[in-house]
Amino acid sequence: MSRTSIQLLPFTKQDFDTLKSWVDTPEALFQFAGPIFSFPLTDQQLTDYVGMEDKRPMKVVLSDTQETIGHCELNFENGQRRLSRILVGNKELRGQKIGEQMVRKMADLLFADPDTKEIDLNTFDWNKAAIRCYEKVGFVIDDEQTEPMIVGDQVWTKLNLVLTREDYEESRRDEHD
Repeated sequence: MSRTSIQLLPFTKQDFDTLKSWVDTPEALFQFAGPIFSFPLTDQQLTDYVGMEDKRPMKVVLSDTQETIGHCELNFENGQRRLSRILVGNKELRGQKIGEQMVRKMADLLFADPDTKEIDLNTFDWNKAAIRCYEKVGFVIDDEQTEPMIVGDQVWTKLNLVLTREDYEESRRDEHD
């Protein structure tokens, strides 16, 4: 089985329509972005988002075709180093380890800074595929950082997952063994 290769490139105005097409319900938008955006997602919200100094949004493209297939963000809010807004937008490519590649590439970028001791991300407890993806990269659920959130008429439990530099380096060694 050939492995699909991806690249992370800057997210720009030309990518707005593609991202909007992937988050076409209030629930899909909240799952993807949390409370940072309101539904429906607009060009103005995305223009403001691209201009935020503490966020580095990126599109995910297939290396061979340059087709945009996803979105992700490095988030430096409040001095943290967080992976945010991770989405394999092309549903046909889900379940093919694209998300795992995205998370590894994002972790590589953050851990390139020798001062980075740990990184984290958030997801919801019902998103089992995402949790498995993050755990494969070495993330561990921080049981102290769970939080219920009201989404529509449901309560979703937000989970925080952490990857330490030590676990990251170990997972990179395992990947090459």
